[in-house]
Amino acid sequence: MDITDALSKYLTQLRADGRSPHTAGQYRRHITLLASWLSGEKRSDAVEEIDHETLAQFLSSPSARTRPDGKTKKATTANALRTSLRTFFKYCHDGGYTRSNPARLVRRALCGTPPIRALSDEEQGRLLLALAEGKGPAAERDRMLFVLMLGSGIRVGSALALEVGDVDLERGELQLRTTKGNVPTSVPLSRAICDHLRGYLTGRGNGLLFPVSSRHAQRRLEQWCKRAGIEHRVRPHDLRHSFAIRIYRKTRDLLLVQQALRHRSIASTTVYARTDDAAVRAAVGG
Repeated sequence: MDITDALSKYLTQLRADGRSPHTAGQYRRHITLLASWLSGEKRSDAVEEIDHETLAQFLSSPSARTRPDGKTKKATTANALRTSLRTFFKYCHDGGYTRSNPARLVRRALCGTPPIRALSDEEQGRLLLALAEGKGPAAERDRMLFVLMLGSGIRVGSALALEVGDVDLERGELQLRTTKGNVPTSVPLSRAICDHLRGYLTGRGNGLLFPVSSRHAQRRLEQWCKRAGIEHRVRPHDLRHSFAIRIYRKTRDLLLVQQALRHRSIASTTVYARTDDAAVRAAVGG
């Protein structure tokens, strides 16, 4: 079996396991990168003929170590590639496509946790002001989308999957049908966001609340941040980080932040405590 066929079967297994499209997409990109390297090196793409030395040579090559612009990949990015190789070839071995697992010797590099990228309070204020000054239906949609994400901490995928019927203004909550791990859940909304939604929903029928793609949402957020004078790149997920940091600084309760973000493990939430340098300075009298 060649690597392309094995990848197709693996992606089917990921869908069967309920893994998110984002996760599956990352595996697809990484294994396709390996397949392209094998082709360029005139090597066999049969999964049975790929051994641990071949994977070591691939991981040491410019294809695996550098970005398209020629810069060296971050350690965390390289680790994600190693993880993809390990899980893919474990699947091939467990599925009986290979006699052994060639990725059994691949190890992740030791590296520190990357800093959380979030908007400061001042930057959030400037973004909200720029959104409030926008005119037209597209600006109204963007304002509601980004205010909702900043005020509730939901992921962009969850926000863009929302339908009008998922909004319960009486209870002050959203029903999320698309989440990480595909576990439907609900999130509470502030009174201010409910008021925004009430006006936004006026005159709307059924259907998607925000009928745009995630890529378009990214572009629109970048445009609004530029208009607000925010010079660094801002991703939709940064709004979730901003929400989490705000909740933690307000409550100092990681369990509450975990619940607000719908994290399954508290380990995913502790990073927000490590970002609070101001609390450290206050503790040491700085």
